[in-house]
Amino acid sequence: MLDAARGYSNARIARRLCVTEDTVRTWRGRFARRREAGLVDLPRSGRPRRISEAERAEVVALACQLPAETQVPLARWSCPELAAELLSRGLVDAISASSVRRILAEHPIKPWRYQSWIFARGPGFAAKAKVILDLYEGFYQEEPLGPEDRIVSIDAKPSIQARARIHPTTPPAPGRIIRVEHEYERHGALALLPALDVQTGRIAAVLTPPTTGIAPFMELMGQVMAQDRYRTAKRVFVIVDNGSDHRGQASINRLRAAHPNRILIHTPTHASWLNQVEIFFSLVQRKVVSPCDFASLDVLADTLTAFVDRYNVTATPFKWKYTAADLERHLARLDDDTAPAVAGSVARLPVPPPDTNEPFQSLFV
Repeated sequence: MLDAARGYSNARIARRLCVTEDTVRTWRGRFARRREAGLVDLPRSGRPRRISEAERAEVVALACQLPAETQVPLARWSCPELAAELLSRGLVDAISASSVRRILAEHPIKPWRYQSWIFARGPGFAAKAKVILDLYEGFYQEEPLGPEDRIVSIDAKPSIQARARIHPTTPPAPGRIIRVEHEYERHGALALLPALDVQTGRIAAVLTPPTTGIAPFMELMGQVMAQDRYRTAKRVFVIVDNGSDHRGQASINRLRAAHPNRILIHTPTHASWLNQVEIFFSLVQRKVVSPCDFASLDVLADTLTAFVDRYNVTATPFKWKYTAADLERHLARLDDDTAPAVAGSVARLPVPPPDTNEPFQSLFV
């Protein structure tokens, strides 16, 4: 109407507003007949709503409560259960599960879904994480890494079981996926212990011992250090979690005595996702272990070793994008979100000042 008052033609108004000329004519005609009242939408066709706004608010309010808070013995709400609870309380006169679903979709609220999280605890969490994140960016103690520095990521994937299926696994066929027999025989278990070179993406060495421990870990270190790339390196940074085979100052001293150019760096508690070898374990689980059909431990060990050889042919470094600045933002947000709930029971994490670029991939990966 404002464009019409300026004297614009219907065609020009249609072009300006990206509508058809018929639409312009319709609204100008309604305005000419009824003035401002003609610009109000006409009543919609179809059946009017049977669920009032107050009842719709009750649906949303109940969905935003945990079932335990309302004395209902459920972990999560589903739409049928919400509908039944609303009716049993007399909060609505009549409602179906599909109506509940449509009401919740307007907001949107999905009470049947959940996401787990863990509160980052432990002294110096941010500072410890920052050391690892800085290494991934090519820095150590605020100084750039040199061309003779190496970064190795190590962890163990324990208890990989060799399960032999009772009947042979059948291959896929037109209209049929791979079929794996549910029943199996156990033939024991072993561990996978790889050393991932963060800078090349290759697996520098791998072991498949029966169990994890100090001896297998030191043996893996020996295999890595026997290679020229690491033996002649100025510094070799070894990133590990807090497993019993490489925990604490004792492991640092043990490794330093065997290999003086090694620097052992532990991830903070609840931060094994900082260790890039965990990404490799994900590949192993999806590409080799599942659905697990191995005739013996020897077959399992040979398969894992062969996969490492195959992987190394085309291996490239992981594109790690999570930085210390990202971690700082995560910790600040976590601190804000959880402070009311944990006040008095969990100490608030120290958030580093903005100018220090402190230390999470949320593998929150």
